[in-house]
Amino acid sequence: MPRYDFRCRECGDTFELSRPMAESDSPAACPQGHDDTVRLLSTVAVGGRAAAPAPSGGGGCCGGGCCG
Repeated sequence: MPRYDFRCRECGDTFELSRPMAESDSPAACPQGHDDTVRLLSTVAVGGRAAAPAPSGGGGCCGGGCCG
């Protein structure tokens, strides 16, 4: 189930809720009981390593030296 981040406009508290995507825009009360909240845009971090660059100098028109 997706998680959504919210911020309370009254107390400034930031909190997270898990809810179905169909309810992503439904109102959410903050843990302090305030109803004036706004859903925040979340960022997704993707980790990993970059692939090594392709070797050059073999094959292809410009890589093979056929362009003079």
